[in-house]
Amino acid sequence: MNHLYTLLTGVGVLLSSAVVAQSPASRTMSKPPVAAIKPKQLTSPFGTRTDNYYWLNEPENPEVISYLNAENAYVDQQMAPVKGLQEALFKEIKGRIKEQDESVPYRENGYYYYTRYEAGGEYPIYCRKKDSLSAPEEVLLDANEMGKGKAYFQIGGFEVSDNNHVLAYSTDTVSRRLYTLRFRDLKTGKLYPEKITNTSGNAVWATDNQTVFYTKKDVKTLLPCQVYRHTLGTDPKQDVLVYEEKDNTFYTGVGRSKSRKYIFLQMGSTMSSEMRFLEAAKPTQEPKVFLPREADHLYEIEHFGDQFYVLSNAGAPNFHLLKTPVTNTAKSAWQEVIPHRKDVFLENMELFKEYLVLGERKEGLLQLRVIRWKDKQEHYLNFGEPTYTAAISINPEFDTPILRYGYSSLTTPNSTYDYDMNSHTKKLLKEQAVLGGFNKEDYVTERVYAPATDGTKIPMSIVYKKGFKKDGSAPLLQYAYGSYGLSMDATFSAGRLSLLNRGFAYVICHIRGGQEMGRQWYEDGKKLKKKNTFTDFTDCSKFLIDQQYTSAQKLFAMGGSAGGLLMGAIVNMHPEYYKGVVAAVPFVDVVTTMLDESIPLTTGEYDEWGNPSQKEYYDYMLSYSPYDQVRAQAYPNMLVTTGLHDSQVQYFEPAKWVAKLRTVKTDNNLLLLHTDMEAGHGGASGRFKSIQDTARQFAFMLLLLGMKA
Repeated sequence: MNHLYTLLTGVGVLLSSAVVAQSPASRTMSKPPVAAIKPKQLTSPFGTRTDNYYWLNEPENPEVISYLNAENAYVDQQMAPVKGLQEALFKEIKGRIKEQDESVPYRENGYYYYTRYEAGGEYPIYCRKKDSLSAPEEVLLDANEMGKGKAYFQIGGFEVSDNNHVLAYSTDTVSRRLYTLRFRDLKTGKLYPEKITNTSGNAVWATDNQTVFYTKKDVKTLLPCQVYRHTLGTDPKQDVLVYEEKDNTFYTGVGRSKSRKYIFLQMGSTMSSEMRFLEAAKPTQEPKVFLPREADHLYEIEHFGDQFYVLSNAGAPNFHLLKTPVTNTAKSAWQEVIPHRKDVFLENMELFKEYLVLGERKEGLLQLRVIRWKDKQEHYLNFGEPTYTAAISINPEFDTPILRYGYSSLTTPNSTYDYDMNSHTKKLLKEQAVLGGFNKEDYVTERVYAPATDGTKIPMSIVYKKGFKKDGSAPLLQYAYGSYGLSMDATFSAGRLSLLNRGFAYVICHIRGGQEMGRQWYEDGKKLKKKNTFTDFTDCSKFLIDQQYTSAQKLFAMGGSAGGLLMGAIVNMHPEYYKGVVAAVPFVDVVTTMLDESIPLTTGEYDEWGNPSQKEYYDYMLSYSPYDQVRAQAYPNMLVTTGLHDSQVQYFEPAKWVAKLRTVKTDNNLLLLHTDMEAGHGGASGRFKSIQDTARQFAFMLLLLGMKA
């Protein structure tokens, strides 16, 4: 299994400042950049649209770069009144980080692996110790040294051979998620000569310590579509193509079972999956199909003893767990282990010699369920907070009664526990340090439900500092995502304290399109039901205003990527609800993107949004696509962010959206576009560089409230 163990660091603030009301219109406003209008007719079988800013889809065009730079200069100019505050925010958030820090080690194949940070270091150092934590440290990779002089640097996959002698790892220096795979001899420290480019980032070893499987990407669409077999020390041009996916709606990956006996080839789309397997001891073996792909059937497998365990949604929307002999994987041989339940979503599993652990979701909250194999006795772990997140962590060992899990809540920093499944006792190994006198008892969390337009109750997780008054006078930041079945759980952010300590409440809206309330919650927020995602968010906004958590003059909204699409939709629908909106790397030109199969990752999205080559989906997408639905009305103050090298949502979507908004909107509110000219979808690399993005977003909101520097 691929263990890139990322250290999560918490940050926060204690400073407070007075909020002074001031209208943005009262400031001296210079003219914003104006993008040239160059009409282009976009013709499809169901209509022709005119796109005045299609030309921005030319990253090599100096005029495009000039426009983006002009927008960045305009951001700096308009944010100048809070430049000092932005710098102060950066310092106070950074000041919450324990700079010299270390992750909790996990044991695998005779070694303890961990990452650590040095004071002032942007990147982690990957280390291990043999047999004991008191053994000498062995540095595997020092990302600070590797990233020197690079505007962007990211380590992707990280995997050690079975004999512990060779490290396979990957790096990205552009932020396009096209990783270069390298190999290091851990006895000598020397690199093998070969460089394998344009990979997904991870590598899987066979038991011979010479053979590696990896996934190659199409450099244009960025789809991972080929699995290759490489022999250590040989020219990558000689690598053997093991599998090629011909269906461009499917993604391809490769992994290894926890037992380390099998190598898995994983093919999946949003609504269908297929797995193939071969023995890790027989790397030249032809992979066998576990079960051929079927429409609307998602499954994944794990190996234990003479059985494969199957997590499947066949006839079970919330998934059930089954098992089948290794020698017979046909559906007719499957036996149910954990049945389907209408009120419980079965999210994942972890297999141990004596126990089965299940990650389940009920009423929007994650639960960990422990079942003993021999007598089927079971119990749930008790977490004791109204809203939280708990998740199975790295557990590479089979023969142990210890479950490693992670825990966090809106008031509890990221924590790592070891849980003894025999004695039912837990041990806190680490709670992420938050410097500066943070006390979780100073903050209050709530779990409330907002009524949606159709009567559905939408759960919300809320946090604020004690003394918060529900009289409509307080500012509030409302966040959501609502796509791909990804659940936005209630986790801690010390950076968020910068707002809470200034009187904000923070709200996560668990809207449809996620999977918080089970699989149907996701089904009710995708394709031809996608608008539920948007109306759920605005219904939550109305509830928060009506219940006087805030007012329309103090309510801010934030979302990124598909959550940026959400931001684009809500400002078209109900701009009057929001004082300001932060749309990060927003997917806003839905129809144009989904009609263009050459754009990275488009074809794999059909199961999420629909295929606009079909009229039903074309018309529906067009009815909510933020770029197409921009109209002459007043919009809230908006900060839109993107990255020039974004591989997920191309930079030109938000750039076009802002250019169009400038010519159509009827207000004098701020509209800012900030492009990171060196980064991609995830923003800046490095633990301190990324804080600049957070400080800018917070300063934007505080600017609108009249916060003085």
